[in-house]
Amino acid sequence: MLKIKDLYAGREGKDILQGINLEVKAGEVHAIMGPNGSGKSTLASVVAGKEEYEVSRGYITFENQDISELDPEERAHKGIFLSFQYPVEIPGVSVTNFIKTAINETRKAHKMDDMPATDMLKMIKEKADMLEIDRKFLSRSLNEGFSGGEKKRNEIFQMAMLEPKLAILDETDSGLDIDALKVVANGVNKLRSADNAVVVITHYQRLLDYIVPDFVHVLMNGKIVKSGGKELAYELEEKGYDWIKEELV
Repeated sequence: MLKIKDLYAGREGKDILQGINLEVKAGEVHAIMGPNGSGKSTLASVVAGKEEYEVSRGYITFENQDISELDPEERAHKGIFLSFQYPVEIPGVSVTNFIKTAINETRKAHKMDDMPATDMLKMIKEKADMLEIDRKFLSRSLNEGFSGGEKKRNEIFQMAMLEPKLAILDETDSGLDIDALKVVANGVNKLRSADNAVVVITHYQRLLDYIVPDFVHVLMNGKIVKSGGKELAYELEEKGYDWIKEELV
């Protein structure tokens, strides 16, 4: 589904990613861990196509198509979803109107008509119930005045509605208490299927107690320096990153 080969990318002429190689297949969950400043959020931004980042070498393919030159919205229409570490507030645009617009823009890109209003409302109700979201929440302005947990739950609601093929969760657990973390993780787990894939970027092993990964990758200095199963996350929690740095010397 996603293949990254020898990827060098960064901003303002400086490469932050320095030779990333990664393959993600349908049905898989990959966790990317690493110390601050290692390039985790940069990798998420580059895959999603954020315009301030430039690829200087290598390529990214999604379902066997090179997407390196595609705009963020084109990647979104193909089924790539990025959950933000710090979701943006958009006053005056309700959660419901935002998601309706996003879904219909994607349908338009696939030369489909807008989703009928009755189908949209039914889907909104089903997904809101699944994620334990109060219906009143959906009429509020997007992220305005939301708590950290509400913002993250709203991101997972958007993911549930858009049904992406590849979801990248960039530090979705940051700032969440354990109850909010469980709700977010439960939503992600309910959305997992054999046809989609999830990449979880996190500092902490605790999220991986709830979203169990098939693979864990350690990112350091812009490279994936170690990969393993979920046991690697426990090892990192216990021992930190210094032992990996020593292995690399």
